[in-house]
Amino acid sequence: MGLREDMPLLARHEGEWEGTYTHLDADGNLLDRHRSHLTCTIVDDTTYHQVNRYTWDDGRTEEIQFPGTYLGDGRCGFDTERIKGEFWELDASTIYLSWVYKAAGADLRLFELIVLSEDGKSKSRVWQWIKGGVCVKRTLIDEHRVA
Repeated sequence: MGLREDMPLLARHEGEWEGTYTHLDADGNLLDRHRSHLTCTIVDDTTYHQVNRYTWDDGRTEEIQFPGTYLGDGRCGFDTERIKGEFWELDASTIYLSWVYKAAGADLRLFELIVLSEDGKSKSRVWQWIKGGVCVKRTLIDEHRVA
């Protein structure tokens, strides 16, 4: 068994996605908002690859590569210069991720839920940034499939 067979929901995420990231502080105040374009690909039975491209209204851009490795038993891991973590499917519509930003240290952990619509045309995501057991920030992401 391989990645595509063991993680059918992840396979449904393959394609091009556009959306908006909205970062809020613990009180719900806007910290940042920017547009995104994601490319999600299952390369083979052991490799997932995601490219995130961000664009801000002031013209700034950023591109980040997120390679993932299938760990078996329906779990993927990722370990880049920037982040380290794992993800897996909770049910037929929801993926759960847990990771740390290496520069911030292990005390700041992020937990993400990704919910794919039944028709596969949209998804919603939420990150909770937890430091010392307290939520210090939330990121809300709404995306739609463009290809």
